[in-house]
Order: sequence, then structure tokens, then C-alpha cells
Amino acid sequence: MEIKNKIKQLLKDKKTAAPRILVTGGTGYIGSHTVVELQQAGFEVFIVDNLSNSNIEVLNGIEKITGKMPVFENIDCTDYVTMDRFLSKHEGIQAIIHFAASKAVGESVEKPLLYYRNNVVSLINQLELMKVHKIKGIVFSSSCTVYGQPDVLPVDETAPRKTALSPYGNTKQICEDIITDTIRSSSELKSIILRYFNPIGAHPSAEIGELPNGVPNNLIPFVTQTAAGIREMLSVFGDDYNTPDGTCIRDYINVVDLAKAHVISVQRLLEDKSSENIEIFNLGTGRGLSVKEILTTFEKVNKVKVPHKIVPRREGDIEQVWANPTYANNVLGWEAKETVEDTLKSAWKWQKKLMKKQKNEGSCLS
Repeated sequence: MEIKNKIKQLLKDKKTAAPRILVTGGTGYIGSHTVVELQQAGFEVFIVDNLSNSNIEVLNGIEKITGKMPVFENIDCTDYVTMDRFLSKHEGIQAIIHFAASKAVGESVEKPLLYYRNNVVSLINQLELMKVHKIKGIVFSSSCTVYGQPDVLPVDETAPRKTALSPYGNTKQICEDIITDTIRSSSELKSIILRYFNPIGAHPSAEIGELPNGVPNNLIPFVTQTAAGIREMLSVFGDDYNTPDGTCIRDYINVVDLAKAHVISVQRLLEDKSSENIEIFNLGTGRGLSVKEILTTFEKVNKVKVPHKIVPRREGDIEQVWANPTYANNVLGWEAKETVEDTLKSAWKWQKKLMKKQKNEGSCLS
């Protein structure tokens, strides 16, 4: 509510229409939740997405939650010409939140060129077009993978970036460097880089959630689909890591909490709250949980079983990492508030709604 009131005051003070924000990859998992939070805070949102890992029906979920359908066009962000036409058509966009990217660690090891082309070229296009269309700032979707396996845990923003363990992680490092060099070369542009830890869960309404195309690459959708019987067995990649139970440890953050950080970041850019043209923040809970702990908690809070087996380690996986979010807490005024228990309940609620919908659609077809 505080963010919404600040946006309304900003509009009143400047006597302008609602600030226009472009969200690339806005029908994706994090993107769709961010669109909801932006619209509820009073922004006018525009989405471009090529639907390579999302579904057009997500727009209906956004509208059900917010009462407003965002402007959407099916565009690949690596297509400079089409992106240019879009921005010319929708004048007055003041900031970009750039989510559009391929994001699976394992797949990036198998298809590195796909990741370099999609993730790097799409960002370069946004930065070039920002100058053409006089767009003030960009919030970039980065990742804790840029830290590799940190020397000290929890990891804060002063930690050195390590050699990436996957092409995906490397694209995030490269993109951060491209943004830094671009911002330093132009006093007209500003950026906030948000390094995510592991987003999970769904909107409490269960109108939107994580819905990957094909076989999931992230843990939680595979957990929910296995619990639902859609997948026969969940594979746990390694139980011989140097952790208390042998499985990898991550910092799991509620996706709505994560989305709210983007609203604060955009507001910060538009209001020139910082004297720095580029800022970097870790977004996490500050708590590390192992894969086994997540499975146990999911089964307990949702009263379901998740069949699983231990398989060999997956190339590119980091042993353990979790955030020190103090800087984001103090400077952005943001913090992760949702518990992992409630977050895992929301993920299962979303999965059950999907199953109910599929069942009803099947009944209609029979």
C-alpha cells in the first residue's frame, strides 16, 4: 500500500498520466507477477514476449487479479527492428524491466549459443533503443549465479564474481558488464541490477504461477507436477555435496516478494533517488534451504508425497549459496516477508488449479 500511495503522489506532483513501463518477458513467471504488482501500484504496463517459455493465457490471469489487461505484443527481443517499431508505436515509455532471457542452467550447457544469442543480443537491443526513444532507466533481471560458489556465506554485493559454471551464468555476467559500460558512457541512462536467488511459489489468488513449457527445469514446478502424478519421479541431482544432508542449498524467495522489489526499483529510477547511475542489489531471504528440506517441507504443509530418486550431479550446479539481503533491506526499503511454508502452499494451490482447469476442459471435449 505504501508503494501505491507513493506512485499516486508522484503522479499528483508531476500532473502527468501514469508512468509507462515496458516489461520484456512479461508473460513469464517472474514477469507476470511483476506486471501485477506494477499495475496495482498505478503504472501503465506494456509487455513484449515471444511466448517461448510462457503462455498467452497468463494475460487473463493478470486481468482477473488487477482488473486491467496490459498491452501485449508477441515480439522476440532479439529483433531490433520490431522492437523499434513497438517503442515508436507506444511513445512515452519511461523505464524498462528486462526479464526476457533463456534461464535453464542445464539447457545452457547443452545449447550455449542459444543462450548467448538470446540473452546478450536482447539486452543490447534494449540499451540501444533506450537512447533512441529517450527511455530513462532499465531494471535488469540478473542472478546469484554471477557469484559462482562464494568464498563466504551468506553472500553480499561486495563478493567477487567467480568464473561462471554455466553458459547461463556467464550470460548474466556479460550482460551486467554491458550495462555497466553503457551506463558509464552515458549520463542520460540509469540502471538497477537485481541479482535474484531462487524464486518459487505463485500468486495467492492462484490466477498466475510458474508454468514452463514442456519439462520443467526448475525444482518447484517439477515437485508440484510429480506430486500431481504428471511426472513419475523427481530427480535430485546429487546427495554427496558438502552440505548437512548432501543436497544443494539455495535461498528460496517468494515470487510476489521478488516482484515487489521491481516496483520499488522502478520508482527509485524515476524519482532519481540515487546519485549513482548504476546500483546492484541481492534479492533473497537470507536463509539457505537444501533440496531435501524443500521436499520435506512441501510434503508436510501440503500433505502429499513426492516420489523422488537420487541421480548423479548436474553439470553447472553450485553447491550452496544464499543471500545477505541487508543492502536491499536498508537502501531499497525492501524485504522478503513470506514464509517458505506459505510459499510452498501457494505453489501447490496453483498446481491444483491447473489440474482442475485441465479436467474441466477435458470434460468439455468428451
